Amino acid sequence: MASEKTRIPVIYAPLPAEDVDELQLAHATKPTSKTCVQRLISQHSLRPITVLAIALSAVTCLILVRCAILGPDQPCLCFSSNGAPVAQAELPTHYVLPSGDKIPSVALGVWQAGKGEVGAAVKAALDAGYRHIDGAWRYANEAEVGQAINDSDISREDIWLTSKLWNAFHAPEDIEQVLDETLGNLQTSYLDLYLIHWPVAFKKDTTEVDEDLTADPYPTWQKLEEMVEKGKVRNIGISNFNIQRVQNLTANPLKVTPAVNQVELNYWNPQPELLEWSKAHGMPLEAYSPLGSSRQVKETLQVPEVQAIAKKLGITPAQALISWHVQRGTIVLPKSVTPSRIEENFHVHVLPEDLFNKLEEAATSHPPQRVVNPSKDWGLDFDIFDDYPY
Repeated sequence: MASEKTRIPVIYAPLPAEDVDELQLAHATKPTSKTCVQRLISQHSLRPITVLAIALSAVTCLILVRCAILGPDQPCLCFSSNGAPVAQAELPTHYVLPSGDKIPSVALGVWQAGKGEVGAAVKAALDAGYRHIDGAWRYANEAEVGQAINDSDISREDIWLTSKLWNAFHAPEDIEQVLDETLGNLQTSYLDLYLIHWPVAFKKDTTEVDEDLTADPYPTWQKLEEMVEKGKVRNIGISNFNIQRVQNLTANPLKVTPAVNQVELNYWNPQPELLEWSKAHGMPLEAYSPLGSSRQVKETLQVPEVQAIAKKLGITPAQALISWHVQRGTIVLPKSVTPSRIEENFHVHVLPEDLFNKLEEAATSHPPQRVVNPSKDWGLDFDIFDDYPY
């Protein structure tokens, strides 16, 4: 079987790219244990010495049937030409959220994609096979994203759309209006996922901190739950929350649990403690800036462990890093407006256990370097990523 290091964590159940009818596969023209045994019996007398060979061949055929039924996205024990068991696995194309919805594991992030270029980026992503677009009201490009999706020939139901609630709209009375604005810009009647963008609330039309809603986001969350009940949002989640802030929210009697926590995750800021805690509590992380910030990307792609993976597998360094993220059990949000890079970033590969472990060790052995931290820019007297003095 695949080693524990390369298996996707159980709580983030990987799904096949398409739903599989197991009965149809079982009756397809694939070898079965019965046909294997019949063939062997016809070729050998049932002496004791041949019984074991028949049994082993039957087991082999059963495993082949299991491989066919499970499909390419599931770990499967098969045999090499010399009879040794080998692991055949692919990284998941989707994860299952608490609602039962399937969220694609790789998305196009549209943060910092400017006017006149984000639409083309979305088109390139959809053409390349992406079905997950991660945006936000604050990015100020939702109308162009919506138009690009509307112009495509892909059904809305086949595209996962994420947006985020900005700091200035945390007051419950402001949420539905700004959500409706987002829905109008995206030309859709619902979002697949709506996140609290930051664990900081501003007073309306200002950047002054609303201390009450920052210390206690439960009223904001209750209004988001109402949006789920109205059908305007299918899943709700959080972004840039540390463990204490998550606990502060989930200590309340929630009707809907946070589906994900979107945070800065990359080689320079791998956040292993948050990742471990999130896995243990069934809350997948989404990785933004997965290749590092714009000033880190060049250096990230030159990391020796990244280069070794790229060389070993015949893939690009960017693909090695994005694959590492998915293999860690996270949803990945690479961003680009260059069509060739958009397509490149979409293709992920299972990393050999030794190389995955070396990259993980290298990433978690240096002091973390967080880049995205607007605390000073917003004039806060505390760090967003420190424990807030409740």
